[in-house]
Amino acid sequence: MELRRVVVTGLGALTPIGNNIEAYWNGLINGVSGAAPITYFDASKFKTQFACELKNFNAEDFLDRKEARKMDRYAQYAMVASDEAVLDAGFNFEKLDKDRVGVIWGSGIGGLETFQIEVLNFAAGDGTPKFNPFFIPKMIADIAGGHISIKYGFRGPNFTTVSACASSTNAIIDAFNYIRLGHADAMVTGGSEAAVTIAGMGGFNAMHALSTRNDDPKTASRPMDKDRDGFILGEGAGALVLEEYEHAIARGAKIYCEIGGGGMSADAHHITAPHPEGLGAKNVMLNCLRDAGLQASDVDGVNMHGTSTPLGDMAESKAILHVFGEHAYTMNLNSTKSMTGHLLGAAGAIETISSILSMKHGIVPPTINHFTNDESIDSKLNFTFNVPQKREMNVVMSNTFGFGGHNACVLVKKLDI
Repeated sequence: MELRRVVVTGLGALTPIGNNIEAYWNGLINGVSGAAPITYFDASKFKTQFACELKNFNAEDFLDRKEARKMDRYAQYAMVASDEAVLDAGFNFEKLDKDRVGVIWGSGIGGLETFQIEVLNFAAGDGTPKFNPFFIPKMIADIAGGHISIKYGFRGPNFTTVSACASSTNAIIDAFNYIRLGHADAMVTGGSEAAVTIAGMGGFNAMHALSTRNDDPKTASRPMDKDRDGFILGEGAGALVLEEYEHAIARGAKIYCEIGGGGMSADAHHITAPHPEGLGAKNVMLNCLRDAGLQASDVDGVNMHGTSTPLGDMAESKAILHVFGEHAYTMNLNSTKSMTGHLLGAAGAIETISSILSMKHGIVPPTINHFTNDESIDSKLNFTFNVPQKREMNVVMSNTFGFGGHNACVLVKKLDI
């Protein structure tokens, strides 16, 4: 069968450096760091006392108070970002066939704060089970997609992908495939995460995954820098409306770009550490290029997974050299996690959005906080350090890799490429 073309017609973002698409993009190109001391709880006894929290966000500014109380923060974030994306897409709901519109959402953890609160409350009691009746529907990782579909009446395919930090990229790829295979005309997709909690910070600290640069949070996320010491936990959401090309054209929709392809792979190596030679990362990029029907030389840039961990950045850099060869030196590479921190299951969504906006505006956001070259990483690669660079971007790939060895890569391209 002939595969249908898939385009992006709506975007929404809720991030530590901006609470909508415009603010997020301004934060990116201005090299803003979202890292700051934690305000959600007393982190004074934690190894890491800072994170990339949302700024000036109040769920009740967007959601009915009664409804907001039924949602964990991760679901609230999903609703706000998806609202922006659906509004941006400009659907005529009277003419839209809602049986042909679905929601595929991603979250690596789901309602961690809700789980934490309920368990701590029970532990503090006398053993009598007194749980919030919304405990389970607030906690489960699939509920965000349920809330989105209920609000808009979208009755098409609806489920959640869970692949740790690759979750929302897997969601985008699944949505892309459902449309191009003819199972839907449009999909709301993306991901959300709200793991800046006692349990989230404590758990990642116990793994020695987080930076402990408490004296200077804003420069703590240092992808590819010699002195990087771990990632910074972030939170938020990113949403995209994907649509079949002819469907979008027929209704006169604004089109940002085309989804060219998606790739997936497994490291099959370790539960948390990447393959030291970046084998899974290499395979996922090759799979993505193959799916898109493009050559490595067609790619202008890669938004790297780039978490600022010692092993991860090195392995991904090796993989890029394996895949792109000499062409790698002509590309723009960047890690927007240097600014947003790591949004875990939502990372792929906001980073795909960054890739789309870089094509739209002809600007590559920087990898901030670079101070010292790492001898183990090829210094001839252009990581777009510290300042944005103007460049025509026609084809961009976005990498996301998750604990468990899950790798996902999505390729976006201008419509006429």
